[in-house]
Amino acid sequence: MQWLLILFMLLVRVRPSSSQTNPQDVSALQALMKNWQNEPPSWTGSTDPCTSWDGISCSNRRVTEMRLTSINLQGTLSNAIDQLSSLTYLDLSNNPNLGGPLPPSIGNLKQLTTLILLGCGFTGNIPEQIGTLRQLTFLALNSNNFTGGIPPTLGLLSNLFWLDLSDNQLSGKIPISSGSDPGLDQLVKAEHFHFSENQLTGPMDEKLFSEKMRLKHVIFDNNNFTGPIPGSLGRVSSIQIIRLDHNQFSGPVPGSIANMSLLMELSLASNQLNGTVPDLTSANALNYVDLSNNNFATSPAPRWFSTLTSLTTLFMDNNHLTGTIPIALFSFPQMEQISLAKNSFSGKLIMNSTISSQLRVVNLTNNQIIDAEVDPSYTGSLILSGNLVCFNNISLCSTFKQKQQVPYSTNLGPCGAISCPTDQSANLVTSQNCACASPFQGLMIFRAPAFSDVMNPKSFEPLELTLAQNLSLAPGSVAISNVEFSPGEPLTFTVKIFPNSGTSFNHSEVIRISSALVNQTYKAPTSFGPYSFIASTYFASPSGKKSSMGKGVIIGIVVAGFLLVVGLILVAIYALRQKKIAKEAVERTTNPFASWGQGGKDNGDVPQLKGARYFAFEELNKCTNNFSETHEIGSGGYGKVYKGMLANGQMVAIKRAQQGSMQGAAEFKNEIELLSRVHHKNLVSLVGFCYEQGEQMLVYEYIPNGTLRENLKGILFKLHHHYYPIFNLFTINTCYYIRTWGFIQILTAGKGGAHLDWKKRLRIAVSSAKGLAYLHELADPPIIHRDIKSTNILLDENLIAKVADFGLSKLVANTKRGHVSIQVKGTLVSASLDLTLSANSNPLISSTGYCCQ
Repeated sequence: MQWLLILFMLLVRVRPSSSQTNPQDVSALQALMKNWQNEPPSWTGSTDPCTSWDGISCSNRRVTEMRLTSINLQGTLSNAIDQLSSLTYLDLSNNPNLGGPLPPSIGNLKQLTTLILLGCGFTGNIPEQIGTLRQLTFLALNSNNFTGGIPPTLGLLSNLFWLDLSDNQLSGKIPISSGSDPGLDQLVKAEHFHFSENQLTGPMDEKLFSEKMRLKHVIFDNNNFTGPIPGSLGRVSSIQIIRLDHNQFSGPVPGSIANMSLLMELSLASNQLNGTVPDLTSANALNYVDLSNNNFATSPAPRWFSTLTSLTTLFMDNNHLTGTIPIALFSFPQMEQISLAKNSFSGKLIMNSTISSQLRVVNLTNNQIIDAEVDPSYTGSLILSGNLVCFNNISLCSTFKQKQQVPYSTNLGPCGAISCPTDQSANLVTSQNCACASPFQGLMIFRAPAFSDVMNPKSFEPLELTLAQNLSLAPGSVAISNVEFSPGEPLTFTVKIFPNSGTSFNHSEVIRISSALVNQTYKAPTSFGPYSFIASTYFASPSGKKSSMGKGVIIGIVVAGFLLVVGLILVAIYALRQKKIAKEAVERTTNPFASWGQGGKDNGDVPQLKGARYFAFEELNKCTNNFSETHEIGSGGYGKVYKGMLANGQMVAIKRAQQGSMQGAAEFKNEIELLSRVHHKNLVSLVGFCYEQGEQMLVYEYIPNGTLRENLKGILFKLHHHYYPIFNLFTINTCYYIRTWGFIQILTAGKGGAHLDWKKRLRIAVSSAKGLAYLHELADPPIIHRDIKSTNILLDENLIAKVADFGLSKLVANTKRGHVSIQVKGTLVSASLDLTLSANSNPLISSTGYCCQ
C-alpha cells in the first residue's frame, strides 16, 4: 500500500512538468493579452495555456493552434504574434472590434497553414510579408477594411487552396508575374478566387488564367474591371462558377466559355459586353445564367433556350432579343425563375400544360407580346405589364400577375408563439417540447447559389439538417430566417444555432461551431455554392482586468467621475436644446423640408413620398464621376442632366439645377410631391431627390431614347384646326378629343424623320395622351401639367412616350372639375381655341391655355 502512495505522489509531481507550455509561447500569449479585452475567462484563471486555455491547442509543449473566433475580442494584434513560431493554425475571425493594421511580423510564422481573419476590423494594406508563408493553404481576409493593392507576393503561396479577399476596399489591378516578379497567375493549386465587392480596376490579363489551374470558383463581381473578358478563362476546364457581373467589361463573350462542361453558374450581368449573345448549347451543366443589361446585338432567342434543360434560373433582361419566346423554355424540369424583361419579344406567348412544376416567376415586362395562351393550372407569377396583350386581355394579366413570395423560414410550430426573455429565442427541442435558449447566430452569405426559389423548403431543409449533423448538434437545433435574394446580390439569411442542453453555449462550444463554419469544414449542399459566415456578438461583457489600485482610490475616482459626467450631461442637454430651438426657428422660415420625416412637427402638409428616396450629395457625385462631362446627357435653362448608375446597378438620370437658375424651394418641393404620388407607365418615375449643400437635384428613371424633339430630327410641322374626334382610340371627354387630335396632326404630318414612321408617331401620340389623361382624370386630386412640349416628352427603348418635368404643375383641388386656370406657363406657345401653329412654332402645343368643358 505504501509503494502505491509513493507512485501516486510521483505521478502528481511529474504531470505539471510534462504539460507545461513553452515559456516563449506563454510570454507571447501574455503580450497579446495586453492589447486585448474580452479574452476567454479561462485565460485569466490558469497559467498553463496548453492545458486549460479555450481556443489554444498544443503539441510537444508548443502552441500550434489559436482559434478565437466569434468571442468579441477587442483591441489590436501585437507584433508578439511572431513569437508563436510553431503556430500552424490562426483563426481570429468574427471579432469586429479587433482591428488596426495587420502587423508585418505575421510573415515570421513559417509553419502557418491556415490564416482566417474574416469579419474583423483590420485596416491598411495587406502585408506583403504574407507571401513568405509558403506552407499556407487557406487564406481568408474577407469582410475587413483593407485598402491598397493586392500584394504580388501572394503569388508565392504555391500550396494555396482557398483565397478570399472579398468585401474590402482593395484597388488597382490583379498582379501578374513578370520575370522574377510574382503574381496570382502562379497559384495553380488554388481552387477558389473570391475577390468580389472591392474597387479593383483595369483589364484582366490573359495570363491570369491557364490550363494547368484547378480553379472551381472565379468570383470577381462588383468591382471596376474594364476591357475584354480573358479568353484564357474558358480554358480552365475545372471551373464551376463564374461571376464577373457589375463591372465594366466590354467586347464579346469569349467563345471558350461556352464549352465549359462543368460550369454551373455564369453571371456576366451589368457590364458593357457586345457582339452576339453567347452560344451556351454545349455548357450542359449550367443551372444559373444572368447576362442582363449588356449591349449584345439584336437577335432572336438563342437556340439554347430550347435545349439547356439543366437551367433553374435565367435572367436575360435588356438584351435586345426579338421574335417569339420558345415554348420549350417553360418546360425545363428544374426551371424556377425566368426574367426576359425589357426586350422586344413579340407574337403570341404560349405556356401550355408542359410548364415545369418548379416554375415560380416569369417576368416579361416591357416587351411587345400581343397575345398569350397560359395553362390555367400554372400557379406562379406571370408579369406582362408593358405588353400590348394587357390592353387586349386585362383578365389574363391580372390573373397571373406578380404574386407575393414569402421567403422560407424554419417552421417552429407551437414554439413560435412562446414568449422568451429578450436575449433568448424559442426552439423546438422535440416534436412536442419547446424551450427558450440563447442561440449562437450569424449571417450566412452565399455568393453564387444555383437556384432562385427562396420559398421552397426542399432547398433549405437539407441545409438545416446537414448543419446540425456536421456540427454535432441535436436534430432541430438549427433555424433559418430573414432569407433575402435578388439578382446581382448574394443569398443571405440568419441562422440560429441552439445548444443541445442548457440555455447557452460556453466559449469552447462557440469557438468549435464558428471555426467549422469559417474554415469551410462544413460543406453546404452543392446548390448553395461558396459561403461566408459572419457571426453576431455572443459574449458581450468585457472580461475584466485586475487593478493594482486600492479600493479607496478606485471608489474616489468613480465618485468624482460620476459627478463630472453628470455635470457634463446637464451642460450638453442645455446646449443641444438651445441649438435645436434655434435650428427649428431658422428651418421654419427658410426651409420647406424642415418638417419632413419622422418626429417633425407639421401643419398637415407633409407629402406622401411613395417610393421616392433621399440621396446624399456624395452618393450622386460618385455615380456621375464628379458630374463629369462624359456623363452629361442634356441641358437647359434650369441646368444639366447627367446619366449615372446607383450602387444597386439601376441606371438613372440626374437633373441638377445650376446655381443661377434654381427654382424656389417651394417649387422644388412641389415637383417632388407630384412625381412621388403619380405612377403610370407614360409618366417618368421619380427615384429620389437631393436637397443639400445648396443643391437641388431630382433623380429620375433613365429613359434611353431622349426627348421627342431630338427624335423629330428638326422637322417642322403645322397643326391643322380640325375638330374631329378620334374614333375608338380612347374614351376620354370631348376636350381631349380636340387636344389629342392636335397632337396627332403634329406628329404625323410631313414625311421627315429618319426612324419615326406613321405607326410610331401615332403610338407616341397615344401614349402621351394617356399620360395626360391619367393626370387629368385619374389622379386624385387631378393634376394639370402646364408645360407640355416636345422637350418634356421622353421616349423609352420601345419608343413609348413618358411625360416629364412637373415643376410648373398644379393640383386641381377644392375646385370644380370644369374650371382650369387659363394662365400660360412654361414655354410660350399659342393657346387659342383654333389650335393654330405657325411654321416656326414649338412642335407641341400647351394643353393648358384654353378651356373646352
